[in-house]
Amino acid sequence: MEKKRSAEEGRQIIEEFERSGLSRREFCKRIDIPVTTLDYWRWKKAQKRRLVEVAIEKAPADKPEPSAGFAVVLVDGRRIESSWGFRDAELSGLIRIVESA
Repeated sequence: MEKKRSAEEGRQIIEEFERSGLSRREFCKRIDIPVTTLDYWRWKKAQKRRLVEVAIEKAPADKPEPSAGFAVVLVDGRRIESSWGFRDAELSGLIRIVESA
């Protein structure tokens, strides 16, 4: 039976995995934990991330309007740019996927 791990142990497992460069399966085999344990801690980490409300303002009259589309800069500096139109749920899903990668 798998031992119950603390939140701190879970955080350390995730950090070690992210630094390892290994696949989930390889990493879990190396440290002798089930893949489901790693997946659980990664899921828990993703649940803590939240979207923040932003204000959208019109460009000043002396500056040209940006082209149709959007750019989202994530907390870690990654940037998503697109000219596609997204519904709110689709954009939220895209951000969740990028943040968990």
